[in-house]
Amino acid sequence: MHPCILYLHGFNSSPASVKARQTVAWLAERGLCDRIVCPALPYQPAQAAELIASHIERLGPENVTLVGSSLGGFYSTWASSRYGCSAVLINPAVRPHRLLAAYLGPQQNMYTGERYLLEASHTDELARLEPAAIDPSRFWLLVETADETLDYRDAVRYYAGVRQTVVQGGDHSLQCWGELLPEVVTWAGINA
Repeated sequence: MHPCILYLHGFNSSPASVKARQTVAWLAERGLCDRIVCPALPYQPAQAAELIASHIERLGPENVTLVGSSLGGFYSTWASSRYGCSAVLINPAVRPHRLLAAYLGPQQNMYTGERYLLEASHTDELARLEPAAIDPSRFWLLVETADETLDYRDAVRYYAGVRQTVVQGGDHSLQCWGELLPEVVTWAGINA
């Protein structure tokens, strides 16, 4: 197997998100479309974790670099801690079981249109996935200071000691993603 990226999208997002499509397109333009897997994650955290685990086990943890955006950053943290993969965290959700408690109730995925009910059992599942500790050598944190969804300082504190790129301005979408993408791909061990 070759080094590859396992891209994990955020809450109420999908593989059709701008960053996911941009990443897939960038690799495809270089003939490397086989170096990225971008699954549609179920809204149920336990099922999302099972799907992520199945991809890592199939690809081999030593071959996988997780790239997670927002809630996908949390899932990447969990998976890295469990499997020893490297992870790039894009404006990651820190302790999402607390953050999403305010959103319990009816939800709709903005990309797929799927409607579902976010329940307390889902935040409980997220709490159970939070790792007790992280290995700073495995992570690279990417945040922009004008993130309108999450306070970037929470991530900077939570991931203290990891490689950090803190960009002034921007927003939750990480506007500088296109500029950082070549370095992220190299960091993942993919020769582009």
